[in-house]
Amino acid sequence: MYTVLIVDDEEPVLDSYSYMLEKDAEGYMLAGKARTGFEAIQLLYELKPDVVFMDINMPGIDGLETIARVHDSFPHTVFILSTAYERFDLAKRAIPLGIHAYLVKPVTRRLFLDTLENLRPVLARRAAQPLSQDRDRVAVDFLNSRIWNEFDDTEWLSVRRELELDSDIGCIVFISLDADSTNRFQVINEFLSLKYRYFFTRYLDLGMYFFPGELNRQVLESSFSEIIASSLSDPRSASFAIGPQASGRALHGSCLEAFDTVRRKRNQSSALLRERLLIIRLRRDIGIAAHDEVRAIFDSLWQEVFAVWEFPLAKARMISVMTLILEDCCQYYRSYEDITVPLDPAAEITAVQSVEQWRNWAQYAFSSLYDMAWRNRSEKLPAPLVKALHFIGIHLSDQIQLSDVADAAQISPVYLSRIFSEHMGMNFSEYVSVSRIEHAEKLIGEGNMSIKEVAFAVGYQDPNYFGKCFKKIVGVSPSMYAQRFRDEKSQ
Repeated sequence: MYTVLIVDDEEPVLDSYSYMLEKDAEGYMLAGKARTGFEAIQLLYELKPDVVFMDINMPGIDGLETIARVHDSFPHTVFILSTAYERFDLAKRAIPLGIHAYLVKPVTRRLFLDTLENLRPVLARRAAQPLSQDRDRVAVDFLNSRIWNEFDDTEWLSVRRELELDSDIGCIVFISLDADSTNRFQVINEFLSLKYRYFFTRYLDLGMYFFPGELNRQVLESSFSEIIASSLSDPRSASFAIGPQASGRALHGSCLEAFDTVRRKRNQSSALLRERLLIIRLRRDIGIAAHDEVRAIFDSLWQEVFAVWEFPLAKARMISVMTLILEDCCQYYRSYEDITVPLDPAAEITAVQSVEQWRNWAQYAFSSLYDMAWRNRSEKLPAPLVKALHFIGIHLSDQIQLSDVADAAQISPVYLSRIFSEHMGMNFSEYVSVSRIEHAEKLIGEGNMSIKEVAFAVGYQDPNYFGKCFKKIVGVSPSMYAQRFRDEKSQ
């Protein structure tokens, strides 16, 4: 079975050729369709088709220029030109490129099928010839292995010759995507091919790019940001890093710097996610859950912060956290009343000079805030609400109904719904959803269950619906959340 790539900027032509291929051309199949020369170049390297029907007049680079750029890399590919006008100057340009046929539009069904039939012996002969050069293989080998180690000038000259590089300068770029979005690399690459020449490979779970030539770094960075924003449903799940432009053997340094930067960004992104989730749990549970349980959340939070960020920034982040908790505990900034607060987060944390000092201060500060929260929150919670919260906590895997919880709390559903909103800052359904997702986070982090099993364990019978709820509350999909835990454990 021979594969065919169709390149034309007219949609009716693409549809017509595709239809004839799929319906009448026995032994041939459609590999793909491209609408510009740049897109055609990208698909040639990805699909490696046996036959290419190439329109001449297209936006950007024309069909002949497209073939000229890839001709040496695909010596076994048969190129067939099509154009609306039969012009001698175009035919003259096509001769050195070894064009098999020159078709004048409109191309009839008979002419199209006859052209393919006449290609069979040509394709058979070309397939029997060994490749003199496989630029794609050379590029992948260069990116996956050779560039990671220092190489000498002779090796670099060999790479330049094999990849037909016009410049001694280039840079390396890495992109990290959510595990659910890695199939979007093809979309990203299609956008990039409209503006740049590059070589691409998958390195581990990252997208790795080599951009030859001297480029404006700010423009390249802007291009990546725009492409990610337009091609991903959640651009926050992606990060990228551009290595410095380097000459020849110094590309090794560009590669390592870009790789280290994108991994660091991803680690910090994971840390930000965990930090946010811990803050949410801390603010919700302090003054309601048991002291030791909330203390464990608080300790996990500050240990995470001081492990990831440099000491001055870690202190600044904890000032924000402690100010939020202080406000939750006594609503100091919502009332004109004369409220005595147990601590001044900004002044006291700024004075801390070491992690050991922080540990001692945090122990005192947490106990003070917890005691205040317990007085101001837990003691004010109606007894039926306390019963309801306990019932929900031990029945997360069940189908929890408001009426069932109200029966357990010995009050009416209407009254339970009202006191939930008044004291918990959210309605009954929201509280159940948040509680389930929090438990799901813990189960995913333990790594002993599949996403589907986690969904069932926290009361969701439909894993897809669980995924939507999880992403709505947490900000990322369950699979991405699990991947970030695996990344942390592997380091």
